[in-house]
Parts: sequence; C-alpha cells; structure tokens
Amino acid sequence: MNPEGSPRARLNPLATWQRWTVIVSALSLLVSGLWWLPLHDLWGAGAGELPSPLEAWVLRWHGLSAAAGLFAAGVVAAGHVGRGWRTGSRRSSGLLLCILGGSTIATGYALSYLVSEGWRPGIGWTHAALGVVAFLAGLAHRR
Repeated sequence: MNPEGSPRARLNPLATWQRWTVIVSALSLLVSGLWWLPLHDLWGAGAGELPSPLEAWVLRWHGLSAAAGLFAAGVVAAGHVGRGWRTGSRRSSGLLLCILGGSTIATGYALSYLVSEGWRPGIGWTHAALGVVAFLAGLAHRR
C-alpha cells in the first residue's frame, strides 16, 4: 500500500464532500448497527423478551443511514470506481469493497423484505459481520 503522500495515492481522490459523505454514512451505519445488536439480542425481542423501546428507533436510524450509504456508494461508483479500475490503483481492495458492500445491501434487503423468521437470525448475523468487515476494508482501502 502506498503512503498517503505518494503520487500513486493521489491518482483518484474523492472530493472533500464525497469523502465526508462516505465517512459519515459509514460511521453512522456502524454505530447504529452495533448499538442495535445488543439491544435486540441481549435485552430485547431476540432474547425472548419484550422489544426494547429503543430497538425501533435505532433500527430507523440504521435505515436512514443505509439510505445515506447507498447515496454515498452511488457517488463513489459514478466516478471513483471506474477511474480506480482504469489506473489499477488499489484495485483489489476496491473490488473487495464493492463485493462486501453489495453483499451487505443484499442481506439488509433480505432482512427487511424477504426472509422468514427461521432465517432471520442467521442472515442477521451474516449482515452484521459483513458490515463490520466492509467498514474495516474501507479503512484499509483508504490507507
């Protein structure tokens, strides 16, 4: 990986507003997702108890963050991904991010609209793991 100041690292920068859109939406997704997990699985409906009153609000926050994240992904896909692919700059980590992002979106959609209750725990944990790995891969891609 190239140091921040190397010429290759500057071949395909995001505009400041784009970088902040990605950072804020990714952090919001991570924090809301990691907050929801113990609320649901340790103290709420996932633990066989009544749902915590906060579960619904944290899930709404996560859904709003997902909308912002999809916007950020579109912003990045519109130029940054194609330019990065052509230059070969960080192609492997970028491809990994695209795959992880798509998989996280697919599992989130499945949780919201497709899966039955029997599948929900397994798909939910897969979604959570993909989200954390995607966040870490994004940090690695940045560096």
